Amino acid sequence: MPKYVIEREIPGAGQIPPDQLKAISQTSCGVLSNLGPQIQWVHSYVTADKIYCIYNAPNEEMVREHAKQGGFPANSVSRVTSIIDPTTAE
Repeated sequence: MPKYVIEREIPGAGQIPPDQLKAISQTSCGVLSNLGPQIQWVHSYVTADKIYCIYNAPNEEMVREHAKQGGFPANSVSRVTSIIDPTTAE
């Protein structure tokens, strides 16, 4: 299944308290449940003013629909074409 990186511009994201991050996660999981098993949230990285999310989904439209239903920004949605890590150098 294709993998996507979603960039969400959220000013002050790095200062969101744990209870709010939990609530955001619960909202996301609820939308995912409604959309069905073909879309999966892998994990997210929270930075000062952005959240970068990794999703498995059949297409970009489904990723954007998740964002729309959850009320999340999806400023950029990029399909991953390759994954590299230190073992790639071997």
